[in-house]
Amino acid sequence: MRDLSGVFKAYDIRGVVGEQIDNDLVRAIGAAFARLVGGTAVVVGHDMRDSSPGLAAAFAEGVTGQGLDVVSIGLASTDMLYYAAGSLDLPGAMFTASHNPAKYNGIKLCRAGAAPIGQDSGLTDIQRDVEVQLAQPLESLENRDMVRGPAAAGSVQTRDLLADYAAYLRKLVDLAAIRPLKVVVDAGNGMGGYTVPSVFDGLPVEVVPMYFELDGSFPNHEANPLDPKNIVDLQAKVREVGADAGLAFDGDADRCFVVDERGEPVSPSAITALVAVRELAKEPGATVIYNLITSHAVPEIVAEHGGNPVRTRVGHSFIKQEMARTGAIFGGEHSAHYYFRDFWRADTGMLAALHVLAALGGQAGPLSELTREYNRYAASGEINSTVADQAGRLAAIKAEFSAQPGVTLDELDGLTVQLPDGGWFNLRASNTEPLLRLNVEAADDAAVAAIRDRVLAIVRA
Repeated sequence: MRDLSGVFKAYDIRGVVGEQIDNDLVRAIGAAFARLVGGTAVVVGHDMRDSSPGLAAAFAEGVTGQGLDVVSIGLASTDMLYYAAGSLDLPGAMFTASHNPAKYNGIKLCRAGAAPIGQDSGLTDIQRDVEVQLAQPLESLENRDMVRGPAAAGSVQTRDLLADYAAYLRKLVDLAAIRPLKVVVDAGNGMGGYTVPSVFDGLPVEVVPMYFELDGSFPNHEANPLDPKNIVDLQAKVREVGADAGLAFDGDADRCFVVDERGEPVSPSAITALVAVRELAKEPGATVIYNLITSHAVPEIVAEHGGNPVRTRVGHSFIKQEMARTGAIFGGEHSAHYYFRDFWRADTGMLAALHVLAALGGQAGPLSELTREYNRYAASGEINSTVADQAGRLAAIKAEFSAQPGVTLDELDGLTVQLPDGGWFNLRASNTEPLLRLNVEAADDAAVAAIRDRVLAIVRA
């Protein structure tokens, strides 16, 4: 039986094309997905990777073989796929490997209305279905019936939703009265180069484009703005042209990273707090979701503005489920994913970027001054360690810190350790690689360094 354990992740499907991901697998996934969601049609989009159109077509074959139609929206950002799933009220599939290198591809799946699909909400069922399909000889009647489905196959229709997606986002944030802004945008040769021109069209914003050419080989830098080396060009360009801000998108343009007028990074936690305050102004007392790696400044600021902060695990399917349960108006993650109730509780970095520009353009000061009040603590950023025995290292950290007076621990997602002096850290295993990920926050850089070094000494022993 084909081993799919390395392909089906906690909340998406991802692997190396030709080794882990191929047309046969994707076709089987399409059939399994169609059987899971039922209904009449599935909407499918894809990013600019060379392998994406072919894989999307194979997936469509699997879906139509089960008698469902496919609405193909072609090139899309992930949040544009969520817009399609929400506005058309259809389940959806987005072909992308986000920020991963060119040799990877994958699928992000959702139910109608952009509701999430993860291991606990359908992804495990799809995996089991696919394993059954691939285990049977292709010539067997039973297998043919399973893969091909009903005699009346579905059809594929194409729709261009880019303009509708852009118009919808602009309805959610009023930028008509802002002062003129100059903004550098680094699309990283990803889908931001496709969506930004339409979304920003007609706004009082001068866009200085960087790497807007769609190229899934990522010739300039990885499309992962959370890695500091990948925003160096953006930082330099912001300073060079005297821009008011810089925006960097990842490969599928669902995440947005911000730098201020000095070229200095603005933490995703600060952006979460800024957007939360704006959303709470529209709906006082609303709930705001934040994941457990987000700065403690976020729940503090949400509470100070009359909101109800709710802590959750890392990952989009967990955030969306908690938003649905609580009716939250907004949610943010340390990884620059931002979720909006008005966007079907889905994540859209583009909408967060529009909020930042609206806030910046609605007052006279620079972005660094605007965001200063949302930065209260020092942080390490995410530090990765390659570890063969992840569980063993986590247990060693737990044993070390649980013996310290005044320490509290929880295991909602990995291990979070709250120290008596106010500092804290989270250590969690990667869902995709043999890594332990460490995030530290404390009062100042020296305190962060002390905690970091103590933890890493055990993790990397």
